[in-house]
Amino acid sequence: MTTALDVLTDRVRVVQRPRSGAALEDLEDLVAGVDLDAPLGDTTAALREASRLYLEHAVWFHEPGYVAHLNCPVAVPALAADLLASAVNTSVDTWDQSTTATLMERRLVAWTAQRAGLGPAADGVFTSGGTQSNLQALLLAREEALAALPGGALPPGARLRVLATDQGHFSVAKGARLLGLGDGAVVTVGTDARHRMDPAALRAAVLRTRAAGDVVAAVVATAGTTDLGAVDPLAALADVCGELGVRLHVDAAYGCGLLVSRRRRHLLDGVERADSLTVDFHKSFFQPVASSALLVRDGAALRHATHHAAYLNPRGERVPNQVDRSLQTTRRFDALKLWLTLRTMGADAVGDAFDACIDLAAQVHEDLLADPDVEVHSAPVLSTVLFRYRPAGPGGRVPAATADLLVGAVRDRLFDEGEAVVARTVVGGRPWLKLTLLNPATTREDVRAVLALVREAGQDLLRGAVPHPAGPARAEREGVPA
Repeated sequence: MTTALDVLTDRVRVVQRPRSGAALEDLEDLVAGVDLDAPLGDTTAALREASRLYLEHAVWFHEPGYVAHLNCPVAVPALAADLLASAVNTSVDTWDQSTTATLMERRLVAWTAQRAGLGPAADGVFTSGGTQSNLQALLLAREEALAALPGGALPPGARLRVLATDQGHFSVAKGARLLGLGDGAVVTVGTDARHRMDPAALRAAVLRTRAAGDVVAAVVATAGTTDLGAVDPLAALADVCGELGVRLHVDAAYGCGLLVSRRRRHLLDGVERADSLTVDFHKSFFQPVASSALLVRDGAALRHATHHAAYLNPRGERVPNQVDRSLQTTRRFDALKLWLTLRTMGADAVGDAFDACIDLAAQVHEDLLADPDVEVHSAPVLSTVLFRYRPAGPGGRVPAATADLLVGAVRDRLFDEGEAVVARTVVGGRPWLKLTLLNPATTREDVRAVLALVREAGQDLLRGAVPHPAGPARAEREGVPA
């Protein structure tokens, strides 16, 4: 264990960029060159090999040049917790495999539910991530919707529908498909000028769905969309759902850090009226993967995930078996990471760290607005900023189609070189570069350095110094040098 720590710290001391810049082909050869049937026979040698294969080429989220996805540097107390949980190898599916681990997880579920204001009947369970939490939330919604129908079945020709915006996470559509709701089960609800679910559009969508003879199983609102960080107007949406008798699920995988913010908790006003809630501690609580949870306002809804087996959780046991609430059976004691973080740092410190990321996004937005060579999508709500390199020339800005092509080419060049990692996405039919700022130690100057790399790459592409990724023919059509 000491050698492993030495190998890790030796590497961390010299890391100066988010990735090595090694090509995919070279890394494939590196990994393929290991003979798994010829063990090294020595732990130290194996660790050194792992460092050469993994640590030297890992993507380091703690580096300030990493501003791509919703990955965070992790709280150090959580690393210590991971060591304890892995060494003991607790499984928190049944009481007789976990004892106090189950009680600690349940205490954290209750604490988070209290922070959300879900009420005394709330319950929940830790999950592997937002995708699983959303899947289980839709499972509960499906079963609750069917249970409310005469005979527990849909009328002939009717289908269950899930309502969400086009900014909702892709796991909503995936979950609906996995649950057998069929193609087109997710109905898109319109958004307002701030890319939030529009309450009037929601009301119209519910009524339209019912008029077509279908049943609305759930509305999925989002507190922190992946691309824009938008937070839907939860209180107004809860009003509509309450009036029309529709179940409301809030996906707060990204925005859950607002629960402990001392300055922005109001952005989640209305979340206490959600029927279910997804939280990802491994995003804005700065926990190692995996650390997520599904919370429900009425714990009785978790019965839809329960199945009894004589060898595991027989009926009638009077002990807390978490497998009764979970889609998983064997499950790590991931709650220990959050427990140790809270007991060491406190909730306020976690919230302050998330607030620092949001503050940084506002500063970066100011810098981008002042730059005549970029377009900015919109003001950030949380810690994501969308922009694109579109410099001015003698005849005005380069064509929009050219700027479209630059997005992917710039992102690929930065990733290939390894000095910075940015993301790309498509919003409003146009591609954008995306900065996701989820490192409280990253500074405004750090991000300015990344933006300088973006500018340099864009200039080189326009001069033809970098091959066009779409090939010479399309480059000529779009006005970008091949």
